[in-house]
Amino acid sequence: MILDLISDNYPEESFIYPSGHENAVIGYDYCSMRLIIDLDIVIQNLMEEGMSEIDAIEYCSYNITGSYIGEKTPIYLQRQ
Repeated sequence: MILDLISDNYPEESFIYPSGHENAVIGYDYCSMRLIIDLDIVIQNLMEEGMSEIDAIEYCSYNITGSYIGEKTPIYLQRQ
C-alpha cells in the first residue's frame, strides 16, 4: 500500500487521511508533506459500504473534503 511506503520513508512525519480510506492515498506533496487522496477511490469505497453514488459524493463533499484539519489536511484529487 502506498501509505505504508510513504510512512516507512518518512517515519518522523505524521500524516492525516480519511479513516478507512488508506487505499485512496496515491502520493504526497513533498513541499508540504501532505498526502494526496484520490476522491474517486474514496467515493468507490463509500459505495461499496452501501451508499448510492449521489450520497457518497455528498458525504465526501461535506465530511471529507469540506473539513479543514490544520496544515496537514490532505490534498484531494478529483479526476474529471
